[in-house]
Amino acid sequence: MSVTVRVPAKVNVQLAVGPARSDGFHPLANVFLAVSLYDEVTVTPADELRITCAGPDAGQVPLDRTNLAARAAEALAARYGRDPGVHIHIAKDIPVAGGMAGGSADGAGALVACDALWGTGASREELLAICAELGSDVPFSLVGGAALGIGRGEQLTPLETGGTFHWVFAMADRGLSTPAVFREFDRLGEGTDVPDPVASQELIAALAKGDPDALAAAVSNDLQPAALSLFPELAGTLATGRAAGALAALVSGSGPTTAFLVRGPESAAAVAQELLASGTCRTVRTASGPAPGATVAGAG
Repeated sequence: MSVTVRVPAKVNVQLAVGPARSDGFHPLANVFLAVSLYDEVTVTPADELRITCAGPDAGQVPLDRTNLAARAAEALAARYGRDPGVHIHIAKDIPVAGGMAGGSADGAGALVACDALWGTGASREELLAICAELGSDVPFSLVGGAALGIGRGEQLTPLETGGTFHWVFAMADRGLSTPAVFREFDRLGEGTDVPDPVASQELIAALAKGDPDALAAAVSNDLQPAALSLFPELAGTLATGRAAGALAALVSGSGPTTAFLVRGPESAAAVAQELLASGTCRTVRTASGPAPGATVAGAG
């Protein structure tokens, strides 16, 4: 018996970041959109918990207990008093260390897969609670679609989407540490009043209408200046995408992947071609959203 779960990447169409709290976390107003780049997580009974991974940049994925997929299996097993012995195989297609929640996706995928394999019958609320313990982005990987995340990003409200949004993603030649980007955000904001994060009603309305032009006018990322400070070359990638006809260009989450909103599949192909030819990025991918959250894709 094995269970395979397909789980999507995400792009942050808004990431508003407030001042650091006493626990070191930052309050967020985080508008997530799931997009059609997927990892597949397959779990099979085993004598002990182990992880394997294949796909682009699989060598960068930790195969020990720090992997969120392993932590998800252990958390569910502990809650239901069972042994966490499973082989977790990750077929990787979401960029690694790219600000697109690939690790979080694997955590959500493993959680759903283990729940199905073990027949634990955990409620949606239980699964979301475990996701929130694992990390700020993990609950959205479970839910998919579009959602506003507040708190650390883990308190989700689903959002309406009135159409399909098309994207090009440019992958950089090295990664960026999310904690390092937040530290740089704090450094850049020293001595200023950092406002509390507020979701953009214009952006939420643009998603609901399915209007790419309105969405392009409203996208924002408060972490972008910090990401550009640590990785200045990203500015060239953003400029190239804009010049190629993207409606909007921004760093995805904490980076270093850059995201380009385009009008449709033809525009996506043209922007992707220009980005690749420019030499300002390592590779490019096209995708659309919203995409469904973690979904059982097969069992046998």
